Amino acid sequence: MIDQFIDHFCKLIKIIMVIFLAIMVVLVFGNVVLRYGFNSGLALSDELSRWLFVWITFMGAVVAMKEGTHLGTDTLISRLSVRGQKICFVLANLLMLFCCGLLAKGAWQIVGMNIGTKSPVMEVSEGFFYGCGIFAACAGAAVLVLKMWRLARGELKDSELIGVRESEEDTLDLPTAQR
Repeated sequence: MIDQFIDHFCKLIKIIMVIFLAIMVVLVFGNVVLRYGFNSGLALSDELSRWLFVWITFMGAVVAMKEGTHLGTDTLISRLSVRGQKICFVLANLLMLFCCGLLAKGAWQIVGMNIGTKSPVMEVSEGFFYGCGIFAACAGAAVLVLKMWRLARGELKDSELIGVRESEEDTLDLPTAQR
């Protein structure tokens, strides 16, 4: 059930990322046309595009974490036994959970400091801009906890313990629900 929720959540994130990217393309292209063709422009274009780009980056990090597509190296891990790989998997996930906690704490503090500050052009609270850190930390932590839960229940395949691929064309041996 939680697997399906995170799958649907990541699909929603992907849809939102596509929408944000489309908005960015329209804004930036429209601004170029207005500047060079009509000697005017949209002040909103640069700021909103920057905000959307940052949000896309943090949302993409969550999706990449869920799909196991972040960069990594398997030089040592691939030479270990399955038990050693599981131990390293747990340690790595615990370290990443710690990093998610640090990101959440720092993002929470910076959102608190900037919640009353408005952006220069859009006049929207800067807290929304920095809120992407809280989002990424919480969603990333949920993905990590799910992976650890799957390992504890024996649902994680041995091939999923090493999430490194030789090329982008190679796919991880993930169950259909995890892709």
